[in-house]
Amino acid sequence: MMKKTRTILLAATIALSLSACASGIGGGGIGLGNYSLVRVRETAVGNHSLRVTPPREWNRQRGQLFVDIREVEDWTLNGPLLDGISFVTGLKHNKSLVRQYRRDDRQVPYYRANMTAPEVAAMLESLFRVRGGTVDFRTLALAPRPFLGQPGYQFDFEHLDSDEVWRRGRAVGATVNGRLYLVLLDATRSHYFDAALPDFETITGSARLVR
Repeated sequence: MMKKTRTILLAATIALSLSACASGIGGGGIGLGNYSLVRVRETAVGNHSLRVTPPREWNRQRGQLFVDIREVEDWTLNGPLLDGISFVTGLKHNKSLVRQYRRDDRQVPYYRANMTAPEVAAMLESLFRVRGGTVDFRTLALAPRPFLGQPGYQFDFEHLDSDEVWRRGRAVGATVNGRLYLVLLDATRSHYFDAALPDFETITGSARLVR
């Protein structure tokens, strides 16, 4: 979900790389060593406590953008600067979405089992600002939405990053047995968000817990 420092030059470079292997996008994978193909079938994500079924083939990022947090997994269709879906699978109380240290000047808030939907939204905003290079973050909507059989929420937002590109996002989540489960789409506001949104909704709707 979180992009590392982005630049327009890097975006152009990745776009050229992806166009060179375009036959694999959404089909045979994007052909890069840091990715593996996700087939159109039920797939365990994160710590394997959540399973989802994509409507078409996506690409799993081997190097997680959440910096090796076991409960988090990232997918992309066209490259992480353009679109991505992140899965948070059972994050425990008093744990962080990213690996961070006490000496860090800026901290992402730790998840708490009693967090309300607005507090989770604020935690995600902090994540984008502290780790994602976001310079302007705008909440578009926050509303109740059932998820995994629980009274969850939907959080819609947009953000401007240091590469001067606007991106849109949608997160659907819920607390289950004190743990955070969440699926998040983040993509460029121009074209890629709308293109990936139907897949996100299908994936979110297919999500089920592994007991």
